[in-house]
Amino acid sequence: MVATFRPRTAILFLGDVFFFTLALWLTLYLRSFVLPTGEQFLLHLFPFSLLFAVWVGIFFIAGLYESRYIILARRALSEALMVAQVINVCIAALFFFFIPLFVIAPKTILFIYLIVSFFSVLFWRGWLFPMFRREREQAVMVGEGTEAKELSVAFRDAHRAPVIIVESLNPSTPGLSERIKKATIEHHARFVIADFDHPAVSAAFPELYNLVVRGVRFMDLPAVYEEVFGRVPLSRVDSRWVARNVSSSAHVLYDTLKRIIDIAVSTVLGPVSLILYPFIIFAIKVEDGGPAIISMPRVGEGGRPFSFYKFRSMSGNDKGEYGVDGTTKLRVTRVGRFLRAGRLDELPQLWNVLRGNLSLIGPRPEFPPLVALYEKEIPYYSLRHLIKPGLSGSAQLYYHGDPHHMADVEATRMKFSYDLFYLKHRSLTLDLSIILKTVRRLLIKSNS
Repeated sequence: MVATFRPRTAILFLGDVFFFTLALWLTLYLRSFVLPTGEQFLLHLFPFSLLFAVWVGIFFIAGLYESRYIILARRALSEALMVAQVINVCIAALFFFFIPLFVIAPKTILFIYLIVSFFSVLFWRGWLFPMFRREREQAVMVGEGTEAKELSVAFRDAHRAPVIIVESLNPSTPGLSERIKKATIEHHARFVIADFDHPAVSAAFPELYNLVVRGVRFMDLPAVYEEVFGRVPLSRVDSRWVARNVSSSAHVLYDTLKRIIDIAVSTVLGPVSLILYPFIIFAIKVEDGGPAIISMPRVGEGGRPFSFYKFRSMSGNDKGEYGVDGTTKLRVTRVGRFLRAGRLDELPQLWNVLRGNLSLIGPRPEFPPLVALYEKEIPYYSLRHLIKPGLSGSAQLYYHGDPHHMADVEATRMKFSYDLFYLKHRSLTLDLSIILKTVRRLLIKSNS
């Protein structure tokens, strides 16, 4: 729905730029508690305006212009903004350090600006921006099944959402086209969210042309569902869906650029992470004397197995062999609990990234025995092996029921729906967005 509600996004964008600028003026004032002159302000505004363009890009990458973030509650919004602004100020510090082309060197005000800009933009997005919203747009939904019900509930409960479902129609209803026309007139609805794949809906379209002429906009229910929830409903996945949405040849340039980024990042972070190795190894050895770094079998791209490295966080080496109840007898150690909180146990996987077994972003790889089980129980599960697995991914960010060190078919179905969303929509922009959100998640965990 991002494209549908562009005026709201434009207002949000202009407000962000205005409050970035206002925060700069306030920062100059707070530095010495003297009103900045016009000359001083303009002297700072030119280099900072270049940064504003980059910062808006970071906001875009972080998803802060997506419909899901536009309707965020203030607490969740503050977390997203803080991470984005920390990254923005770090970019500013590098900008003024490596590009000394300007008269100013505002390193001393960047910390002040971080605080002021955070609260300024939070005030804009959390309090002022909601005042600009009009009455929620009326929408008629034409669909059936779980997806339609979930969407209806999501729009009902999200009070800052731009639309509300005022009537839901079953596609099998006799005289469907007339019912749709009647509902749009009665409720003054400007949107119809319909299941385009349903035969009855397709058959009704020729009779609904006048609604389009009147300005009623039609939206595909599965597409709206994907955007709102960030996952593909598995009930929609069949051979036609695969043929329509899965294509390896269309991503050759993306795969090449992604591999270059993987090599660059792992080449830098891999050696840097070695600083922590002695301390982590020492802590693991002191606790139980067992091996510190372990190798675990996982299934990668193309269904090929590979050795997956990590610091041991359990009482033994989990190889994916579970009991009848689907659980393991191994337990998480005290050191392991600490390592997992900051994902420090995954540092050795940077070498997997460098070797090419793993990417920074992608579906998390599973144990071979679990893959064999899930491929029997979950249709098209092998699709996730069309792309390289990753250190982090959509499922890890958005699904909190991720089965960890256990076999759980139902939880894995949900996880797989997020993997399919990534498979369908993968891009460098989506990857960067996931990276930023992963950083945010780690910062939140470290502060909790």
